[in-house]
Amino acid sequence: QVQLVESGGGLVQPGESLRLSCASTGFIFRIRTVDWYRQAPGNQRELVATLTSSSLTRYADSVKGRFTISRDDAKNTVYLEMNRLKPEDSAVYFCHTVRQGLDYWGQGTQVTVSS
Repeated sequence: QVQLVESGGGLVQPGESLRLSCASTGFIFRIRTVDWYRQAPGNQRELVATLTSSSLTRYADSVKGRFTISRDDAKNTVYLEMNRLKPEDSAVYFCHTVRQGLDYWGQGTQVTVSS
């Protein structure tokens, strides 16, 4: 069974950091594009960061310079390093990839930034 499993979310104070992980059974991340999305209550799901198979990265303007997407091929895991977190970063974060035209999503991990 093909799965994406996120972890690493939690409650932090503004200015602190978190690292999210996305692990997979069934996908080999180094040969495909993987994204991180987020969705806050009442908002649409938005694209946060993208990592291509050739290791190119793209970021939403709202996180550029603060978030870093990366991949550990030995662990087949994609990370989202989030620094200088702000309350507006609070959301459920999802890992996403596409295979043969189908979208695959993880279950999400909650990030809450609050003092």
